[in-house]
Amino acid sequence: MSGRTRTSQRRDFNIVVLGAGGVGKSCLTAQFVQNVWIESYDPTIEDSYRKPIDVDGRQCMLEILDTAGTEQFTAMRELYMKTGQGFLLVFSITSQSSLNELAELREQIIRIKDDDNVPIVIVGNKSDLEEGRVISRSKAFSVSQSWGNAPYYETSARRRANVDEVFIDLCRQIIRKDNSIHSSREEEHFGRREDHHRHRHGHHVHISRKKGENGQRRKRNGCTIL
Repeated sequence: MSGRTRTSQRRDFNIVVLGAGGVGKSCLTAQFVQNVWIESYDPTIEDSYRKPIDVDGRQCMLEILDTAGTEQFTAMRELYMKTGQGFLLVFSITSQSSLNELAELREQIIRIKDDDNVPIVIVGNKSDLEEGRVISRSKAFSVSQSWGNAPYYETSARRRANVDEVFIDLCRQIIRKDNSIHSSREEEHFGRREDHHRHRHGHHVHISRKKGENGQRRKRNGCTIL
């Protein structure tokens, strides 16, 4: 019975990992899901993973889509963006162009979902390659602030630095958004019930007054006859 209760309370979230080719999306995802470092991989491969996770006491099942680079499979990208609930936008701190490409991805997500507040985490990967850094932390923070104060993390898939944190942060955003939508729907439903109640109550009063007026007329008519 307790097992069924835990299952019924579990929440499933669709997370999409996006970014240019070679920024370490697959390495980041593999470290999070399987706790392994991938030394080499096929950049044309897209894969999906399932990962149970506890977020602030909530049981969540993450459906994670590790996409190919932005230059590949563009026809599929719109589908990912429609179905995704949260997005990791990954660039490499050693590549200016990889950061530039995230701006277009973010614009596409907002346009397709028609929502300026989509759960997003910006990820500057390869923080272990400090000697090759071309994107300063201040520059990345500036970008995150201009994108609605989206959270920014620097990660190292190789060293597993901040790997769990980026996924957990994204889950928290999705949970907050879901709760907000649920609360808004409840308030809307309550408002409709209140309006319906007022309408019915007013209708009964109207009927009551009509009966009273008819009763008074009958009484006056009776008195006139007498």
